[in-house]
Amino acid sequence: MKLVAEISLYPLNLDYIPPIQAFIDRLNTYPQIEVNTSTTNTLVSGEYLPTMQILAEEMQRSHQEIGQAIFVCKFLNGDKMSGRS
Repeated sequence: MKLVAEISLYPLNLDYIPPIQAFIDRLNTYPQIEVNTSTTNTLVSGEYLPTMQILAEEMQRSHQEIGQAIFVCKFLNGDKMSGRS
């Protein structure tokens, strides 16, 4: 089963761009997921369980490195999106 996740990261500090960029850069190192970044969010897609494991690890790492940060996530069944136009 495919997963599509829409993620926005809001670090709760004044210098917020470097932690966001670091999170996106780390996601881009995984060949098993596809990452598409826009100005307000990042779309991550791939097989359901591996993608969720990657996101969990990288979100935890961000919290450990940044401290307080908010992740806003939407998770969609990617299999059901293939018929949409």
